[in-house]
Amino acid sequence: MSFNLLAISVGNTRTRLGQFLGGKFIEDATLENAHFSKLTDAIAQAWAPLADKDDAIVMLASVNPPVAERVEAFAKETLKAYKVLRVERDINIPIGRQLDPEAIVGEDRLLNAAAAFDVLKQAVVIVDCGTAITVDFVDGAGTFHGGAIAPGATMMLKALREHTAQLPEVTPARPAEVIGHNTIEAMRSGMYHGLRGMVKELTEQYAEVAGTYPMIVVTGGDAPLLFEGDELIDRIVPQLTIIGMAATLRRAIEAETE
Repeated sequence: MSFNLLAISVGNTRTRLGQFLGGKFIEDATLENAHFSKLTDAIAQAWAPLADKDDAIVMLASVNPPVAERVEAFAKETLKAYKVLRVERDINIPIGRQLDPEAIVGEDRLLNAAAAFDVLKQAVVIVDCGTAITVDFVDGAGTFHGGAIAPGATMMLKALREHTAQLPEVTPARPAEVIGHNTIEAMRSGMYHGLRGMVKELTEQYAEVAGTYPMIVVTGGDAPLLFEGDELIDRIVPQLTIIGMAATLRRAIEAETE
């Protein structure tokens, strides 16, 4: 299906951009939210190939409302798009949901679920390794059930530094060995194996609930650090949220033409 889209996914610390020309994914980029002028420059640059398309759309998803509002204002004032759509306000994510009535779920989690099920059409666990790490379950009928949320790699190490008297500041990295022979390596080992072990344990528990072992798809900035080369993981898809936004637009267009 042909559509022209600039997808903007605003995260807690970073924003990912994705271009689609004629329905085909062209390019993406990731920017730090803290450097807003660089972010808007990148948005304008990503928009340039779409600017002459009469039907070009900007779609915005966010788990960071203050930054998203600034990005939306910039898009409306500067890009002059045919439409500027906010996910879950102007266009609904095409994924079933089995959640508590009062539950509020991050748009990125729902978009990741929609993207994964749109391709795989089977039960799947989606792991998003960002500021927080989420481990979510979608059943074989395409229903999002929620999952688990835990501190991500950087947050975990930062919490150890800020809430202890002697532990140092440590950047995330794979530990040199399983057993840390110094404090820094011990902290990295706890972070790395703790997060990987959590994903494995949760997936096994989800499989018992589902009665089948689901595929595992991983996304997020720390996905390569934590899971590259892991035989448990079926796919690492850095652009999963962006792909979910494109799937959302495609399904909306299909519904309009039925």
